[in-house]
Amino acid sequence: MEETRGRVTRDGIRIYEDADFAGMRVAGRVVAEILDMVAALVKPGATTGEIDDFIRAEVDRRGVVSATIGYKGYQHASCISVNQVVCHGIPGAKVPGRSSDVIQDGDILNVDVTVIVDGWFGDSSRMYVAGNVKPWRMRLIEITHEALMRGIATVKPGNTFGDIGHAIQTYVEAARMSVVRDFCGHGLGRVFHAPPNVLHYGRPGSGAVLEEGMFFTIEPMVNLGRPETKVLKDDWTAVTRDGRDSAQYEHSIGVTATGCEIFTASPAGKFFKGWE
Repeated sequence: MEETRGRVTRDGIRIYEDADFAGMRVAGRVVAEILDMVAALVKPGATTGEIDDFIRAEVDRRGVVSATIGYKGYQHASCISVNQVVCHGIPGAKVPGRSSDVIQDGDILNVDVTVIVDGWFGDSSRMYVAGNVKPWRMRLIEITHEALMRGIATVKPGNTFGDIGHAIQTYVEAARMSVVRDFCGHGLGRVFHAPPNVLHYGRPGSGAVLEEGMFFTIEPMVNLGRPETKVLKDDWTAVTRDGRDSAQYEHSIGVTATGCEIFTASPAGKFFKGWE
């Protein structure tokens, strides 16, 4: 869908109008409600294909549209990334290193869902755990969530996108983990992906200046080991090169006069630890 609203900055970033926040709130709430429901499905013995089937059915039941089905040939209503999968894990496909998509005790999963509601895109992802999870995996999840929230805390008019990346990078690296460089957040609104690229690393004061009315995602991917990734032969699934675990959290936000609004906040307060 072509963008038609608001002005565009010299960096190519669309500035939306006050009335547009309402559309993003609705789209964000729908995707957050679906992700709240997913928590009950993540358990040992379940499959990633079953989870995606549920998400597809729930999207249909609500009368909204999946943004990912048909996107560049992709045929699923979610991306589900297990353990060392950084992002874009394909539901129903074999978990890397295994013979099936069955979730095992101790696995950690990122589930990423994007819906379109009345032309507005809601995009969010969360971490889930299956059964008894090792302490280092829980710490990875906690660091990743806190990194996202520290990035969001820097968002206000006059700050820069470099400030967001710097807040995330310094926190993650102080925890002796690494920030993935190969993937980033993005602008959205009435399109799925648009300027800016929201890097999760950077220098304070660098990059475009934040303005009221900007809509974008922040979605840091954090690795226990090194930051390098590789894409598998399916041309979608990205994994850590060193085989160590990765985690990700994602919110869609809009810049306000004094800070920002999180469009994809969990109505049930389950965004961080939805399994509890």
